[in-house]
Amino acid sequence: MKLLLLGVVVLLAGCAGREPEVRTVRVGVPMQVPCRTQEVAVPPWAAAGLKKADSLELKVRALLAERRQRIGYEQQLLASANSCR
Repeated sequence: MKLLLLGVVVLLAGCAGREPEVRTVRVGVPMQVPCRTQEVAVPPWAAAGLKKADSLELKVRALLAERRQRIGYEQQLLASANSCR
């Protein structure tokens, strides 16, 4: 038993004689940064001024134009949101 205890003490003494190894470790920590983008303006929709008495052709053209407006507006919103990533 004394021999085993002496062996453990010798092993621990061998580790204590060494100097500690100094290393620099780079740790990437995300930082929250406030996003500053310009607000995307809502366009005046083409179908907003339609009346019930307007012709079918006029209504269809206005709705197609509004669809193109909506697609462009969504792209601007996505670009604004993705600029903050």
